[in-house]
Amino acid sequence: MKPETVVLLSGGLDSAVLLAHEAQDRIVQPVYIRTGLAWEADERLSVERLLAASMYSDRMRPIAQLDVSVGDIYAPSHWAFAGTPPAYDTPDEDVYLQGRNVILLSKAALWCATRTISRVALGPLAGNPFPDATPDFFEAMARALSIGLDHPIEIATPFSTLHKPDVIRLGIGLQVPFELTLSCMSPLNGRHCGLCSKCRERRDAFADAGVPDPTRYVNQPPR
Repeated sequence: MKPETVVLLSGGLDSAVLLAHEAQDRIVQPVYIRTGLAWEADERLSVERLLAASMYSDRMRPIAQLDVSVGDIYAPSHWAFAGTPPAYDTPDEDVYLQGRNVILLSKAALWCATRTISRVALGPLAGNPFPDATPDFFEAMARALSIGLDHPIEIATPFSTLHKPDVIRLGIGLQVPFELTLSCMSPLNGRHCGLCSKCRERRDAFADAGVPDPTRYVNQPPR
């Protein structure tokens, strides 16, 4: 029997490729964690469309949605609640959500422990600047969760040496339907706004990968 893994799925480009990558040799349990951020309704629709695609529909278990609100942690005026993300050319550091991976991994690991699953996969890439996306963090977090839950937890980050163009090329080989993914912090009716830094990152990655970008952007990039 194939080993089982939880994949933290956001509906974005990286997690969609991760889902297909893990399904090659594992039983995959997709997990979506809702925390109350502005883009999650569009993101969740993207996840549903993605999992209904033929390449996913018969290769994994039904998605599990978990809830852990951060509404009492971040200020009500925070851009991630207001839907006003940093501008197109701002650096990655400007979209840091403090403790995000701490929250996601804690909830996912607890869910795993109640179902005797031991592996959680997520998709941070090379060059990720955030403190909760480092090898040291993931190693320490896995150890702490394993001790605290009295259940072995492995945190897998198979794309940690790849950049986004590499992930796109990998996804092409895995036949990932990129047009169904959503990587935007201010989506409009399920479409990419074209003006946030995540849209810029997405555009640049397709260009650098030498792959046509299938994304429908509401707005052209600012000059």
